Amino acid sequence: MIRRATMYAATILAAAVAVHAPRVAAQQAHSFYVLNQRSVALTAEYWNPILTHVSRKSGVPLELKLTKTAREGNAIAEKGNYDFQYTNHFFTPERDRLGYKVIARPAGPGIRSQIVVPEDSPIQTLQDLNGKDVAFVTPDGFTGYWLPMDALLRAKVKVNVVFTGNQEASSAQLNVNKVAAAGVNSSVMARYARRESFAYRALWTSEIYQDLCIMAYSKVPADKVAAVRAALINMVQDPEGRKVLEAGAELLKSTGELGFVAAEDRDYDNYRKFYRTTQVK
Repeated sequence: MIRRATMYAATILAAAVAVHAPRVAAQQAHSFYVLNQRSVALTAEYWNPILTHVSRKSGVPLELKLTKTAREGNAIAEKGNYDFQYTNHFFTPERDRLGYKVIARPAGPGIRSQIVVPEDSPIQTLQDLNGKDVAFVTPDGFTGYWLPMDALLRAKVKVNVVFTGNQEASSAQLNVNKVAAAGVNSSVMARYARRESFAYRALWTSEIYQDLCIMAYSKVPADKVAAVRAALINMVQDPEGRKVLEAGAELLKSTGELGFVAAEDRDYDNYRKFYRTTQVK
């Protein structure tokens, strides 16, 4: 019942994009998929106001699309069934050639992967995790699986993999001591910890990578892609857009830079390099 109510609430929130953007409601909406780092309800609450604003400013109606799991969303995207997506899962050799191109990313220095434990945990090193349960998001997760698992393999540490479905679920399982450690996106973990007053520490931290990016599919007309990109980039300078961004930052307890900046495919070349050299199979 709880899951059904949550999905219903997210559907109602998604419908608000068309309701609150009358200037573009007559046009067919373009799908905008968001990778589920958080719960469906929280993701919808954060992204719907952004897409409502961008729809108004760009004249391109955008409809939020969410899935229960990242693997489900990725499978749909692989078929070219999303016009736009917010993700960092599409730089593998197989997906890199599918026709999605980077147009923007959140402002800020980027993200890191971490392997974290509760602050009072007796575990002090990666080697101490040998044989322990460790939470990861899904087999597709970059900061939540590929990077931390690669670090464990290089350290010759064997763990019991526990897939949780999304970043915050990994954090929550760590919080209630269901797992010994978690492989996480450092930014998502920090925001969760601030909201939940959860103290933790990192056993390992990766190099920095660009944040998740907004990608446009090749079938979307260039003028519409350009309009969406401009509306995203200009949000922080627009009084209404800035209010939306500030409300979203408060919702997630984010303390980083507001808004979005222009980005290109080449900004994500270190993702591609990682996939060529990783020990994860």
